[in-house]
Amino acid sequence: MAAREKADPAKTRQAVLAVADWLRDESLPAPDREGLAAAVRLTARTLAAVAPGASVEVRIPPFVAVQCVAGPRHTRGTPPNVVETDPRTWLLLATGMMSFQDARDAGVLSLSGARAGEIEHCLPLFGVG
Repeated sequence: MAAREKADPAKTRQAVLAVADWLRDESLPAPDREGLAAAVRLTARTLAAVAPGASVEVRIPPFVAVQCVAGPRHTRGTPPNVVETDPRTWLLLATGMMSFQDARDAGVLSLSGARAGEIEHCLPLFGVG
């Protein structure tokens, strides 16, 4: 089994910049699956590094799920605090191109559990200029 890629800030920024034009303009061709997956996985792992813990699970299918936010650890079954969204919305949130509230209002961000919204305080992770 391959080792998980760490959230290296330079690699993460490079991966996000590779898809930034598509984030700015959805009418452009979508990035290749490998490039999109790298950007999503690395930004999600950055969130987990910024907000270490295991009380909230952030899911960005089909690429990654990470646990973050300090507090009670969940180990079996469906976690009580879950955030789920699609890859493009996640990257828009991670880069500050979409606000947390706008994503919720548009119905593209699903939150369940009392603590799920705590990740909002960690976003954006960085800007793309």
